[in-house]
Amino acid sequence: MNNMTSSAVYLIVLDSVGIGAAPDAAEYGDSGANTLANTAAAAGGLNTPVMQRWGLGNIPALLPVGLDIKGVAPTTKPTACYGAMQELSCGKDTTTGHWEMAGILLEQCFSIFPPGPPAFPAELLNAFSAATGRACLGNCAASGTKIIQQLGVEHLQSGKWIVYTSADSVFQIAAHEEIIPLHELYRACDIARELCNPLHVGRVIARPFTGGPAAFTRTGNRRDFSYPLPEPTVLDHLKNAGINVTTVGKLDDIFNHRGFHQSIHVETSAEAEQAVLELAAGGPAGLVFANLIDFDMLYGHRRNPHGYATALAETDKFLGKLEQLLRPGDLIIITADHGNDPTFPGSDHTREFVPLLVRGAEPPRSVGIRHGFYDIAKSLCAHFAVQADVKGESFL
Repeated sequence: MNNMTSSAVYLIVLDSVGIGAAPDAAEYGDSGANTLANTAAAAGGLNTPVMQRWGLGNIPALLPVGLDIKGVAPTTKPTACYGAMQELSCGKDTTTGHWEMAGILLEQCFSIFPPGPPAFPAELLNAFSAATGRACLGNCAASGTKIIQQLGVEHLQSGKWIVYTSADSVFQIAAHEEIIPLHELYRACDIARELCNPLHVGRVIARPFTGGPAAFTRTGNRRDFSYPLPEPTVLDHLKNAGINVTTVGKLDDIFNHRGFHQSIHVETSAEAEQAVLELAAGGPAGLVFANLIDFDMLYGHRRNPHGYATALAETDKFLGKLEQLLRPGDLIIITADHGNDPTFPGSDHTREFVPLLVRGAEPPRSVGIRHGFYDIAKSLCAHFAVQADVKGESFL
């Protein structure tokens, strides 16, 4: 283990890339879910030689019910540490998964709204409309791409918000950028965030779109407004100890814009990967914490295993490039925040174990099943020699 604070750790979250149903999956209706194995089977195999070399194909043998990943065979000499992590917090959403990685255990699930209509309590919508000066359309659980096609014209004519939820704990607000300016949409999200806090809602999400009838398109100006953090995270501890922390992707929103020195906010995996490579080429010390969103947003929720497999192949190429930029003492940590099996019924996340690969930790070996995503937080403290009261056990 290298404790030098001059080293870099690249913590890369493959959003929704689960590796098999968790022991409590039945409680979530997710028995039989396995994002990686089922995606590989549906797509005719995966092409991920870098992660295979690191030991991705060795992980299923560690699990209670592990399924081989077609195209990703076990290797006799993995070049990284490999294992799996079991989420202990209540829930299977983005916020819960990322917060647990950062050291927070949520014993109370975030609230889920009924599919409706109506999905939202009348008191909530009435207060929201009164505070923003606009009435609401939708008020149901819906696909974000579909609801703007269904209600977009009425929204253009009326100027009303399109509000909807999903199987996650979310209050989502869609608005056409030419009808309602972004600053007004974001202000409305601030209002909704305050109104949703007493209801213990995980996220309020701004969903701006453009275009015309039959061709409405969501833009890259999405913003997430998370529930207030209940306690400091490992990001806060590292920053306070003088370790440079950079987030890439949507993590600035997920962590309520705290615990980091720099944020590179991007809305696609390709942009996030490019940003990480540029940071690595510059040789930053500290933690680079990145989320690759496309697996979840474009392929998991939309139940597209072939697209999911293609995205995994592209990210594997990125990891090969990142590996070449590692300096002595640097680490790459690969994991996920939850599952989202694209072959599973419905369109919700799935309660799964998540993979763990640690390139640069010596010697390469199995680190077994980690009970709690917060072992990542403990390991980051160990690597950077930061004394902090965080949950978990280091796998380094």
